[in-house]
Amino acid sequence: MANYDLIVIGTGPGGYVAAIRAAQLGLKTAVVEKRATHGGTCLNVGCIPSKALLFASEKFEEAGHSFAGMGINVSAPKLDLAAMQAFKDKGVDGNVKGVEFLLKKNKIDVHFGTAKILGTGKVEVTANADGAKQVLETKNILIATGSDVAQLPGVTIDEEKVVSSTGALALKKVPGKLVVVGAGVIGLELGSVWRRLGAEVTVVEYLDRILPGMDGEVAKSFQRILAKQGFGFKLGTKVTGVETKGKGLKVSVEPAAGGEAEVLDADVVLVAIGRVAYTQGLGLAEAGVETDKRGRVVVDKHYKTNVDGIYAIGDVIAGPMLAHKAEDEGMALAETLAGKAGHVNYDVIPGVVYTFPEVASVGKTEEELKEAGIAYNVGKFPFTANGRAKVNNTTDGFVKFLADAATDKVLGCHIIGPEAGEMIHEVCVLMEFGGSSEDLARTCHAHPTRSEAVKEAALAVEKRAIHF
Repeated sequence: MANYDLIVIGTGPGGYVAAIRAAQLGLKTAVVEKRATHGGTCLNVGCIPSKALLFASEKFEEAGHSFAGMGINVSAPKLDLAAMQAFKDKGVDGNVKGVEFLLKKNKIDVHFGTAKILGTGKVEVTANADGAKQVLETKNILIATGSDVAQLPGVTIDEEKVVSSTGALALKKVPGKLVVVGAGVIGLELGSVWRRLGAEVTVVEYLDRILPGMDGEVAKSFQRILAKQGFGFKLGTKVTGVETKGKGLKVSVEPAAGGEAEVLDADVVLVAIGRVAYTQGLGLAEAGVETDKRGRVVVDKHYKTNVDGIYAIGDVIAGPMLAHKAEDEGMALAETLAGKAGHVNYDVIPGVVYTFPEVASVGKTEEELKEAGIAYNVGKFPFTANGRAKVNNTTDGFVKFLADAATDKVLGCHIIGPEAGEMIHEVCVLMEFGGSSEDLARTCHAHPTRSEAVKEAALAVEKRAIHF
């Protein structure tokens, strides 16, 4: 008899959610976690700590630049970076303890150590505490080991001067000059933190645009906003080397298409060129589990690998590397194992950049619709025409709807603006139920709110926005 119905390897957002849902459904469940704390990259060195620093740095900048215009006279704020880092760490600690409580509440067995799959139904765990090994038997194994930082060839990350996102969250002083390699979500968010706190930030991106994969119009508009905030950009540019010179760094760059090289001075270099699936030490090859050329575990539509009883979800499989995507997959997998109908709608997975203003997106971009040959209508509404945004002096950005030209079904929505990450969800609900722009346009929205801009953009699909 197997000890467990399910063993989950990894307690990041996908893993711990899968374990909890499985336990709720009556499956005897265990988890294996190689860190000393639960929550994976997201809670420990990713989503959660970065949002703490984004929030705190935003307040610091607001106090230094925005209060006087509202009639609030204060002296210039002084940065206590150690206290700000302690604020971040306290938030992280509360979140990881929350996951620990939830696992205990749901009677899930926890094993702290590294896991190796010995084949169908067997997981070897090497304990963190003393290195002791034990073999756990189970009906099903779920790989939820997440992802790791992608390395830049020829550049060594030491987490002090040349840092990944992990090191960028723990700097002990504000760098005078920060070079960010990669204009994706992580680079722009962490670049925002240190720019607000006083760093001169230059973003180097191999492509000729920021935020690859997001709507092109949104990316262009957002770049202008960031430039206005003080970001410098070198697009269509590649980093060829980073050299230590005295107390600083010399970053060698050249045009991606070829051309004259130049050298940038930096105190810290943040490498943020993406993430790769983490499968080291799992014994996948020995167990016969198939992986693709990018090292991701290959699964079917029910998250099953080519080996019976072994499944995978989250960053370790194909698809967007998002915590909420992993959570939904974990829920769906647990429900499938319990004989229910697990469900993930990959057309309705929002993405958010937690800068200021925020950028939020769900569904298709204009570029994707054009490539697919789908006729569509566009509805846009700027925050300059929104009453709440005007009186709060937060008018950067807009809401953009993309709706099928024949049926009016909403195919995508893109927002730049304060709290865009909160506003996108009414569109997610609308799209989950196959709604049209007309459905949202005829839904009453409270006044005065920024969310009225969402309604106005939906009205604008049929060219009937009221306030613009």
